[in-house]
Amino acid sequence: MPIVLVVLWLVVGSVAGPFAGKLGTVAINDPSAFLPTTAEATRVANLQKTFQEKEINPAVVVYQRDAGITAADRAAVGKIKDAVSLGKSISGPVVGPLPSKDGEALELIVPLNGTLEHQLPAVVDQLRRNTSAGLPPGLQVYLTGPAGFAADLTSAFGGIHGVLLVVAVSVVILILLVVYRSPILPFVVLVSALFALALASGVVYWLTKQGVITLNGQSQGILSILVVGAATDYALLLTSRFREELREHESRFRAMQVALRQSLAPILASGITVILSLLCLLFSNLRSTSSLGPVAAIGIAGSLASALTFLPAVLVLLGRAGFWPRRPEYGSPHPEKTGVWGRVAGEVGRRPRLLWVVATGVLIVFAAFLPTLKASGVSQSALFLNNAESVTGQKVAAEHFPAGLGSPVVVIGPAEAARQMVRTAAGVQGISSATLLGDGGQQIAGDAKPKVVDGRVEVQAVLKAAPDSDAAVAVVKRMRVVEHAKAPGSSVGGATAVQLDTQRTGERDRSVIIPIVLAVVLVLLMLLLRAVLAPVLLLVSVVLSFAATLGASALVFNHVLGFPGADPSVPLFGFVFLVALGIDYNIFLMTRVREESVRHGTRAGVRRGLAVTGGVITSAGVVLAATFSALSVIPILFLAQIAFIVAFGVLLDTLLVRSVLVPALAHDIGPAIWWPSRLARTPEDESESAT
Repeated sequence: MPIVLVVLWLVVGSVAGPFAGKLGTVAINDPSAFLPTTAEATRVANLQKTFQEKEINPAVVVYQRDAGITAADRAAVGKIKDAVSLGKSISGPVVGPLPSKDGEALELIVPLNGTLEHQLPAVVDQLRRNTSAGLPPGLQVYLTGPAGFAADLTSAFGGIHGVLLVVAVSVVILILLVVYRSPILPFVVLVSALFALALASGVVYWLTKQGVITLNGQSQGILSILVVGAATDYALLLTSRFREELREHESRFRAMQVALRQSLAPILASGITVILSLLCLLFSNLRSTSSLGPVAAIGIAGSLASALTFLPAVLVLLGRAGFWPRRPEYGSPHPEKTGVWGRVAGEVGRRPRLLWVVATGVLIVFAAFLPTLKASGVSQSALFLNNAESVTGQKVAAEHFPAGLGSPVVVIGPAEAARQMVRTAAGVQGISSATLLGDGGQQIAGDAKPKVVDGRVEVQAVLKAAPDSDAAVAVVKRMRVVEHAKAPGSSVGGATAVQLDTQRTGERDRSVIIPIVLAVVLVLLMLLLRAVLAPVLLLVSVVLSFAATLGASALVFNHVLGFPGADPSVPLFGFVFLVALGIDYNIFLMTRVREESVRHGTRAGVRRGLAVTGGVITSAGVVLAATFSALSVIPILFLAQIAFIVAFGVLLDTLLVRSVLVPALAHDIGPAIWWPSRLARTPEDESESAT
């Protein structure tokens, strides 16, 4: 049977493995594609398509010379415009060259085909080469605009799977070599994790191709990290228990049978808790958030499948040889009970109340800084942690032109209110100009006849501020108020409106999903531990740990790294991961504590459970923190923040909450921790409970 399982997984790996490298070909990174259909910006985007013969994604090319644009510069840019206009990816006439009022810049607006999707980075790269060829010396050029930002974002996610996997695998191997001090086991655990990732990637790829789920760059990156981290955690727990049982049983098959039976409940409970917590993201109205739920849940399911089938099969085939050179011989003493964690358990037994009070105080101090976390949204340009050309170009364009020239605010409303809509838009503070759209997609002025589609017209308003700035978002808010009042039936959209609606939806998601996750986790803990008080206290400890993590993150983001803020979904993602994964370690601990409590009494069970699980759970936490830290190699603000929050939170939960606070609190409370189960009424063995 073990050999059959290994062969089956080899087949799974060979069939599904190649799809891991293909996930990027089905990922979508267009921000407007993730808004709910009810969002005003989404309605406008759908209506706007009826006014265009082709979907357009504008690129803005900015030319700058500090000493002033010369005649040679204008001639060169004019030739570039004529050449670019012939490109197959252009969906309309190129606008420009537009001169700036200060005479120091020129601008071209290139309407790229809006359906390019995965070809966009290559098209933008080619456009950058074409628009910078043959320029007079000293003339600087930058490509920005919606197409430039989208291409740079896609490029930042490009190769995300390979880079993250190399970094994560390297970190895991290093840590496992230190943990096991064996040249064999780390690679067994790693292969188990890679098989889990292969299975998950194959399923995600197929479901995405069928249109069942949606995949984006951030979900793709989190998938690989989550699978490697979770699969390694489950492997550490099972391997540790197998090593224990090899000292108790001469037969390696009997040892695995006992180890698997004792580990099955906590591993399954952990996996199901994480899966259900992740699926709570389906309640999100933001499709970029809701899409992560099933993608990550599939990853955890793959981790469970590999950890409970492939890993035990390989371990039982290797037997004691897998732990070489530190083979756990039959009848040998258990070093877990007399090592570092044995001493920690002793301290918990001697001073439980002091320890949990001090640990709680530390968490409260960190949590006090939670209100300083800025998570109301950031500009699109702030998403990049590297020097993306689109960001630089946006800044240069804003110095010489109305910054929103290439990304207008779009107002669509009744044709009879056309002129009123233009006057209203132009009168909003922060708008440079507003014009109606005519036939052929051109802006018109004066009394020219606008294009009417289904009784509606389109107005385009140019922002003075950068379209992804807080100032631009404030302008769109004001415009919606006045347009809705003076032109009933009108809707305001565009790139800035997409950003605004994304922020609002993210804030709504936080208030809805967090209580749902807490309720799901609490119910699962009650079913697992067959108690009420212990699950409530565990959940409170994890929530306090999360609050402390966000408080510490606020200090680091604001005063160390100098981040401009965070997206509203960052705390939500951090909460889901930390609550689900933080509960994992408490599940591993408390299921063992309950097992020991049945035989030795609650307080002795706490000490025994902490002593034998301390090393493996700490190792699991370090591995998970290290793998999530790998997300920081991708130069995207969101991923860097998630990497820090999860890594710091997991370490805090592993080293303080699970190691000190929870066992000390459980020891102090005693049997009542299992209320209202029968175990709460079992008298303590005085010889075991003495501290």
